[in-house]
Amino acid sequence: MKTFTNYAAQGDVRFRRVGALPAARTEVAPEQGKLIVTHSETGHHHVMVLDRAAEPSVRMYSGDDPLKAWLEVNRPTSLDHLREHDTHEPVMFAPGIYEVTRQREYTAEGFRKAQD
Repeated sequence: MKTFTNYAAQGDVRFRRVGALPAARTEVAPEQGKLIVTHSETGHHHVMVLDRAAEPSVRMYSGDDPLKAWLEVNRPTSLDHLREHDTHEPVMFAPGIYEVTRQREYTAEGFRKAQD
């Protein structure tokens, strides 16, 4: 399992530790006990499994930019890639605030989010 201090990546998603959450934000609801940090076109999502404590181990927020989100990590939690083969190694997050950015790629039609 990977650990990091300020920056990390897993597939087509990057993480950067920041000092605070943005003022304008909307909380993202978990799905079946998991926060889907990034959806995969093939169903092999990048997720954080929530524990069953009263205070969630992680909260996720979205904003105006569909390629950016934020994680508020309250207890050490790993980011896992839901694929049995050719998977990305899990990444352990320490408590803190993290900006999540989907990578973009350039095509003839313009920029689009990178597909993992």
